[in-house]
Formats: sequence, C-alpha cells, structure tokens
Amino acid sequence: MPSFTPKQLVLLVLLTIVWGLNWPVMKLGVQHFPPLSFRMVSMWIGLPILAIFVVSNGLPLTIPRSYWGQLAKLTLFNMVLWHCLIIIAIPTLSSGRAAILGYTMPIFSAVFGSLFFKDKLGARAWAGVGAAFAGVLLLLWHEVGALGSKPLGVMLMLIAAAGWAWGTQLLRRTEAPVPLMTLSLWMVAITTMVLTVLAFVFERKQWHMPDQTALAAIAFNGILVLGFAQAVWFYLARSLPPVASTLSVMMIPVLGVFVGAWWLGEVLHWQDWTAVCLMVVAIASVLWPSSQPGARASG
Repeated sequence: MPSFTPKQLVLLVLLTIVWGLNWPVMKLGVQHFPPLSFRMVSMWIGLPILAIFVVSNGLPLTIPRSYWGQLAKLTLFNMVLWHCLIIIAIPTLSSGRAAILGYTMPIFSAVFGSLFFKDKLGARAWAGVGAAFAGVLLLLWHEVGALGSKPLGVMLMLIAAAGWAWGTQLLRRTEAPVPLMTLSLWMVAITTMVLTVLAFVFERKQWHMPDQTALAAIAFNGILVLGFAQAVWFYLARSLPPVASTLSVMMIPVLGVFVGAWWLGEVLHWQDWTAVCLMVVAIASVLWPSSQPGARASG
C-alpha cells in the first residue's frame, strides 16, 4: 500500500472536515430551499471560484474537441449523477445515514477496480474493504425499518455511490490533454448547466428568497465544497491508487454521523460506535506505511 506525502495528508484532512460537515449542512439547506435549486445556486457560486483559480494560474480554459466525448463521460459519472441524485435523496434520510450510503463508494470502487480494471488488491486492501462494508451495515442497522418505507432515497444514494466509484476509476485512468484544474472547471460547468435546467423544469414554482439558514448552507457548499473540496478530490483521485484515494476518505461519513447527532439531534446507537472502529481499520489499511523495503510515496 502507498505512503501519503505530507501535501496529500493535509489535503485529505481538510477534505474530510469539509465534506463531513457538509452532510448536516445539506440536510438543513434542503429543509429551507428546494433541493435541486439549492445545489444549482451552490454550483453557480463555486464555478467562478474555480474559474478565477484557473485563469490566475495561467492555465488553459479550452479543451480539445477530440476530448469532448471523454469529458462528457467523466462528468456524468463523477459529477452529474452524484450531485443530482444525492440532493434529491437527502430530504428522505437522516444526514448521517445519507452519508453512510453515499460512502459505500469505496466498496464499489474497489470491487469495480478488481473486476473490470484488473487492479491487484492485497490482503490489507481487501481487509479495508471488508471493514468499510461491515461499518456500513452496522450504521444502517436502525434504518432497516425506514428503508422499507423510503426505498427511493436509498436507491438513489446507492446509484450515486456506484456512479461516483465508476467515475473515480475512469478519472484515474484518463490521459487528459489539459491540466487537472481545467478539467475540473469544465466538469463543474457542465454539471451546473444540467442542474440549472432540472431546477427550472421541476422547481421553478417553488423558488423564493432563501432565508439565513439556506444562505449559509448555500455559501458553505459553493465556496468550500465546490470551490475547494471538489478540486482537492480530483487531485487525490488522480495522484493516488484507486483503493487508497477511496478508502482513505472513509472518515467523512463517520464525521457526518456524529456531527448530525450533535447538531441535528439524530440518535446514535452502539452500532454507530462500533462502526467508527471499523472505519478506522479501513482507513489504517491504506494510510499505514508499507513495511516493504523500497516502498515509495505516491503523488
């Protein structure tokens, strides 16, 4: 398993905090504003932040026409499915359980990599996948009754997670003709357009001036989640082996669960506490340095 560079570790910690806090933030936001519109406005805030970064660093803004098809595929799986489906599902689930369902992504990713991309996963990697899977099952323990009455939300979260996992595998293996930040900007731009159309078609009659809670949640999503964390994730997904870049973010749903319990009053059970230990095992399976001589840092 790879070692992480100091830069990767710092970015991973920041990504974990921002994305972990965002699950209860999104739950609050969609309680005060239509979900697709909430995500749409957030994307319109994050998009110029990414554009300013690209321009200020002298990076190209255009992508060769020959790469447009590949760009569309990467955007569909890495961005469009995820952002559209989770924001529709969140109102039907607790923020913590939505996070857990969303972060079945590392399990899907490891399995996809092994089955379709011939990734060779060692025993420690599979142990991490197994620990993460067990953690997900435990954290869903008390949702079994709710799942029966809210199958759509659960199904949407799992489809979103599987799509993100597939997109991560594709992103890792794509030879992009432009810098990563340019690619990120275009993926965010396309997703913003898609969300704008969907919000207009399905929610325009619900549009109203957002209150202070909705404004704060939108600002958090636009500036930190989309303007910062999304680009950080693309960097980690491309600079690390797939199993490392996915399993290493498993602390995000754990943070989401406990912040949701503290902030929103969502009840925790012994399964939640046990799952924390299992998630730590999953994280340790990729973060713990290899003892093999000559192991090199990736990145």
